[in-house]
Amino acid sequence: MSETHRRIRRWLWLFIVCLVLSGLTAFPLQSETRWLADLVRGGTIGEHFPALATAAGHVRDGIADTNERYPFLAYGTDWLAFAHLVIAVAFWGPLKDPVRNIWVIRWAMIACAGIIPLALICGPLRGIPLYWRFVDMSFGVVGVVPLLVVHRLIRRLEWAQAVEKPNGFTTVTTQPAQPAPLTQPAH
Repeated sequence: MSETHRRIRRWLWLFIVCLVLSGLTAFPLQSETRWLADLVRGGTIGEHFPALATAAGHVRDGIADTNERYPFLAYGTDWLAFAHLVIAVAFWGPLKDPVRNIWVIRWAMIACAGIIPLALICGPLRGIPLYWRFVDMSFGVVGVVPLLVVHRLIRRLEWAQAVEKPNGFTTVTTQPAQPAPLTQPAH
């Protein structure tokens, strides 16, 4: 395995781990928002940013009230978590054969770009504050960075493989083929 291939695998594993962690954190939202609200309220963060403490408490209460009155709605975040885990599995192909599965990387870059219009369009419709929409959009911006690195490395690996294993398209001839001499037809 080449150094380029090892670098691709390291970057892909970083991306996969982040996807899995992001997915797993979508399951215990009520506990997480309670911990976050307690952390913000009980620490110096809440003293310096009282609006943040209020917002964290509001989100905590909203999720707790919703889970108490309409627990079936949490099923939607379970599917969100599941989707993150399934997307992480899609990167198994590029781990094994990055050149053949470069389409997965391109698809993921498109998905990262799609986060921005989703946050800008749906955020206001759902009453999400502007600062939080920027937090959401940052996942797409930050997420595309390792994918761009991986894409560049895969292209480099693809070129190296093409040069090492000529396939008719990549063979180089040192001298052009000489055309057959023209002969005059006999009269």
